[in-house]
Amino acid sequence: MLSLAVSIAAVPEIALAIFLVIGWIKPLAAVILAVVIGGVAGIVASVVRRDEYVLSRVVRGLAAEEPATTQADRAAPIMMENLGREIDYLARRIAPRAALMEQLRRADAQILEGLPDPLIVLSEDRSVRRANAAARSAYGEDMAAVLRHPDLRRAIDRMFASGVSQTAELTLPVPVERDVMTVVVPMDPPLSDGGRAIVVLSDRTRERLVERMRADFVANVSHELRTPLTSLIGFVETLRGPAADDPPAQQRFLGIMAEQGARMNRLIDDLLSLSRIELNEHQPPSGTFDLRELIVRLVASFEPRLVQRRNRMDVRIDATPAAVIGDADQIAQVLQNLLDNALKYGREDGTISLTTELSQPNGRWSSRPGLVIGVSDQGAGIAREHLPRLTERFYRVDKGRSRSVGGTGLGLAIVKHIVNRHRGQMAIDSEVGVGTTISVWLPLTPAGTPNQPPL
Repeated sequence: MLSLAVSIAAVPEIALAIFLVIGWIKPLAAVILAVVIGGVAGIVASVVRRDEYVLSRVVRGLAAEEPATTQADRAAPIMMENLGREIDYLARRIAPRAALMEQLRRADAQILEGLPDPLIVLSEDRSVRRANAAARSAYGEDMAAVLRHPDLRRAIDRMFASGVSQTAELTLPVPVERDVMTVVVPMDPPLSDGGRAIVVLSDRTRERLVERMRADFVANVSHELRTPLTSLIGFVETLRGPAADDPPAQQRFLGIMAEQGARMNRLIDDLLSLSRIELNEHQPPSGTFDLRELIVRLVASFEPRLVQRRNRMDVRIDATPAAVIGDADQIAQVLQNLLDNALKYGREDGTISLTTELSQPNGRWSSRPGLVIGVSDQGAGIAREHLPRLTERFYRVDKGRSRSVGGTGLGLAIVKHIVNRHRGQMAIDSEVGVGTTISVWLPLTPAGTPNQPPL
């Protein structure tokens, strides 16, 4: 302000000095006039600075698209009153437009947030600006890994180089295999948050699985049904021929035919069940259920078979929490298959154990909080070389015994896919002559999501 006052007073002071030199004014009068001129210049400089500050605040508010201030909200300019009125008029004209722009920005954010397909907004340096709810739910902590996929990175680079939308097909191997079609769309002009590209991730896993399952179902059914169908055809020909007049042989053959028909029925039921599970394997369940109550109910349903084989069930489920995340029907199927295998392949008059315990950190399981369900039998055990293949479809250690006890070769394959859908883990421990223990780890908390700000 001092420099402005000096500038304002410079011309009068110079003129006064000239008048004093040529004698047109007395020294005392010159001093008095100099003081008066300096005081007036200071007052004018102060007012000008104040007006400049007031007007600069209004202009900065307009540049930031803030609501316009009124005369009541701030001091009015004194010397620049006309300029102040023009700026006030401009502010009132801009205010509705700024409000409309803010409304459109919020609507844009809500639309992106509500779209069902996962969307990720990228800035020019390829960093993530934001992601909608579908992306945060589908990929969570894996979002950065998805963006680092080589095929997607190349599509993003091509889009920024050409300014044209690019596509890429991805196969994501973890936590379960997923097929994703990605489209990278340029944003020109950029979005309000600086986003220069939108990555749209469309999950095509279900469609690919349907195509794959059609082929697998036909191949599996034709292979596994060939033996019982051949047997049925042979018995029918025998009943129509040599055994036509032999009632005891007819009864024996009809019993075998009934067993073969029941086997085909179980096989088809297991194949259909496996197909339904695989169809939704990439979508983890979000509901909760009472595992303790489910176990009690399931164990009760096995009582008649336990009595028939003179087995005893040792159930220890004190560690089971009140609520577990998962699909109750599918977890019931896991327990049903494991207990069924323990009964079929465990020794008669033996003990089957069903236990639950909280998993310990730094052990064989995930570091996340989880529950371990274990089913043990006292059967013949399984040789180590067979363990890695037990969850394959139709893999049997002893094919003759498996078929004789009604096995389809799909029980553990079903368990594996259900556990995968629950983002759990499965382990098989066995010792020949001692028995087999199958353990399933289930998470007690949903998979974490990054601190990605909402749209």
